[in-house]
Amino acid sequence: MNIIPIRSDYEWTALEFFAGIGLARAGMEQVGIKTVWSNDYDLNKKSMYEGHWKSHKLLLADIHTLKSEDLPVADVAWASSPCTDLSLAGKRVGLRGGRESSAFFGFTDLLAGMNERRPEVIVLENVTGLASSHNREDLRAAVKEFNTLGYAVDAITLDARRFVPQSRPRLFIIGAKNPIDGGEQDSCLRPDWLSWLHKDPEVRTFMMPLPKAPDLLSHGFTQEIETMADSDPRWWNADKVALFKESMTTVQRERLEHFVALDSTTARTAYRRTRSGIPVWEMRAEDISGCLRTARGGSSKQAVVIMGQGTLKIRWMTGLEYARLMGAGWYTLENMRDSQIQYGFGDAVAVPVVGWVARHMILPHLEAAKKSQGIKVNG
Repeated sequence: MNIIPIRSDYEWTALEFFAGIGLARAGMEQVGIKTVWSNDYDLNKKSMYEGHWKSHKLLLADIHTLKSEDLPVADVAWASSPCTDLSLAGKRVGLRGGRESSAFFGFTDLLAGMNERRPEVIVLENVTGLASSHNREDLRAAVKEFNTLGYAVDAITLDARRFVPQSRPRLFIIGAKNPIDGGEQDSCLRPDWLSWLHKDPEVRTFMMPLPKAPDLLSHGFTQEIETMADSDPRWWNADKVALFKESMTTVQRERLEHFVALDSTTARTAYRRTRSGIPVWEMRAEDISGCLRTARGGSSKQAVVIMGQGTLKIRWMTGLEYARLMGAGWYTLENMRDSQIQYGFGDAVAVPVVGWVARHMILPHLEAAKKSQGIKVNG
């Protein structure tokens, strides 16, 4: 799960917009799509990106300052557009609600200026809230933008929980110049709340034939926790643990005590919530992490609760655990604080999810395009 294959053969190329720390790059490179250009506006993420992808520089700039003529030719353009205003945890004021979310239009403006050099396939990754934001008008506007650029659109939702023990549903909008149609409605990838898009007469869509997605994982978080000595200062002291237990509801405390009494070790994540104005701790029932977020305090931080054989230990989730839960346990983390790592990974896209989208929704279009041009495709 946390091993990325090293390739020396790359048939295809990609532009990586809003690159963050390069996890979209990692997923695409697993299937032979090499990133040749990347951009972000965050200095901390640039530092992490270049610290890992040592042979590749990330262009640090606001997307609104970039010029189309400076972009290299590539087969794919991937955009993990900022979702600050669209997130269910945010204000959801829409694509044009703030500079970060309006960055999507900076992306499409750049593609428009590329003219005949536009990539064969473009991808927008975002939170699932985009599908309903402003009574569906935000998603409709995004699809119309892609249509204007000459791309028909397919859209799916895919949860990282199908690959790693973290609940992290995301929306993927795939634009293709020469779409491969003929797929069927799938309640897993194209649920009812998304199916309206393919019935909308105002937009040009296609429905790509896709394999069944892996089943949702029901366990696995316990196997991903970082081993830590009992003397490690990151463990909470007895008083803090006692306050944690005291804040829990009866149901939550009974769940905790059940796991403490087991002969085996079990780990769960817990969030700090405010219920009726009172702060409480709530622990997940299943062996799956909650959705990782940037570590900015409050309910965004997850505690790790380790129980079994009559013992109870609690601490904050570590940076390494963040990386593992994004399918990137191999990522270079030396000399970085946990807060920096969590910031980088918290709003990224899970590597194996990108790999699945790239293999089943991007590669077939690239291969078909080259075949239509009479160019031999490797493999």
